[in-house]
Amino acid sequence: MATKDIIPTPGQPPVNKAGEPDWREPRTGEYTVIAPGHTFGSITEEIVRVVLTKQTPWFWWFGFAIASGLATMLLACVTWLFLKGTGVWGITMPVAWGFAIINFVWWIGIGHAGTLISAILLLFKQSWRNSINRFAEAMTLFAVVCAGMYPIIHTGRPWLAIYWLFPYPNSMNVWPQFRSPLMWDVFAVSTYATISVVFWYVGLIPDLGTMRDKARHPVAKYAYGLLSVGWRGSVRHWMRYETASLLLAGLATPLVLSVHTVISFDFAVALMPGWHTTIFPPYFVAGAIYSGFAMVITLAIPIRKLYHLEDLITLRHIDNMAKVMLATGWIVAYGYGTEVFMAWYSASKWEYFMMWNRMFGPMGWSYAVLITCNIALPQLMWFRKLRINIPFMFVMSLIINSGMWFERFVIVVTSLYRDYLPSSWGTYKATRIDYGTFLGTWGLFTVLFFLFIRLLPMIPMSEIRMLLPGTKLSPDFPTAEVASEEAH
Repeated sequence: MATKDIIPTPGQPPVNKAGEPDWREPRTGEYTVIAPGHTFGSITEEIVRVVLTKQTPWFWWFGFAIASGLATMLLACVTWLFLKGTGVWGITMPVAWGFAIINFVWWIGIGHAGTLISAILLLFKQSWRNSINRFAEAMTLFAVVCAGMYPIIHTGRPWLAIYWLFPYPNSMNVWPQFRSPLMWDVFAVSTYATISVVFWYVGLIPDLGTMRDKARHPVAKYAYGLLSVGWRGSVRHWMRYETASLLLAGLATPLVLSVHTVISFDFAVALMPGWHTTIFPPYFVAGAIYSGFAMVITLAIPIRKLYHLEDLITLRHIDNMAKVMLATGWIVAYGYGTEVFMAWYSASKWEYFMMWNRMFGPMGWSYAVLITCNIALPQLMWFRKLRINIPFMFVMSLIINSGMWFERFVIVVTSLYRDYLPSSWGTYKATRIDYGTFLGTWGLFTVLFFLFIRLLPMIPMSEIRMLLPGTKLSPDFPTAEVASEEAH
């Protein structure tokens, strides 16, 4: 039976041999962004049912319980840190930076895909972003929460740090060092978080109005009504909504480039061999987008399967995100190559020793993991059959995020653990508190994400409905109503 002969029904699309929805245009072979056969009402009902269901699915409770346990471990580790100080971490001399800065940079990178999908792809009118931008934006917020925690706790005594470091007029005449990139991080990350929250909330307003009208419980109706700030869907409301979205997208776009550029200055403005390189800003940005899209795939694949959203988050989204990851992965590979080349071309014996020790020293295994996960294995995504293979892409997203974490580990640790004199050589070994804090931030991130998908619509109904006319008018895919009439 040809694809065009199948009567498309919302929630029951035809499947290929792998069991995945097989909505493709026969002329181009491209997967559709949204499965044909939907109506405005069916889209609303499919998204609303996830939130307004009376019974929370068992897998939600199972995942939430595990995440809550990890978040509790985070609380215990941070409490012990405050009681004992940063000596409970594995940081020693010469490795004075450890998991705290590694995880901070990694979590900030995870949050980059949300702003890119929301802002830049909106300005470029990429309609395929509509199904994934909402939970990508939420992922950004939760990742920034996890990242922002590390600069606070890495002082060991945050209440004293606030007293001594906060820039307020005081009689002690003690001020922060505004020439330090660590201070620049505060302004960059706080600005990024503020714009991301506003952008995410503005995009929610039309859907909150729909949730208010669909909710039956008085508490839910009141809560969604309060958050929807009087949304009625009038022409004036839509005009202001579109204007605000474009303005916020314009403001958020420079942040995609600036935030991780400033983060890279933590290393690039130093004189330490292995750090002071001008390639850091662009390849930090590319690496952040690389890991961010990998995290979006990691979240999107279980969501679309467990909540049966394959007709809204289609193989087209997975394929496009894989292409973005492939492109940014090559930029990251170029950055690695430039580091090696400049270590040789500069004729600096300190740079040469650092790079040789990084690749072949006692901790060279971490560099091998980095190259394998970030460059070698992702080249399999050149094959389209693998880009649309769901199990493969899920595993690949985990591999890339692991590789990007090891990238930060290599930059921080292997640049520090062997100094100019053999008497200054040391090593780095993370403690149980280091690992517990990192796993705890995973728990915090997952708890926040589970609460988000349970209380708010994870897919923007208003933006998906905007795609419907183009899908309905496709000559190859008639709507369910038209196909039913033709069948009779």
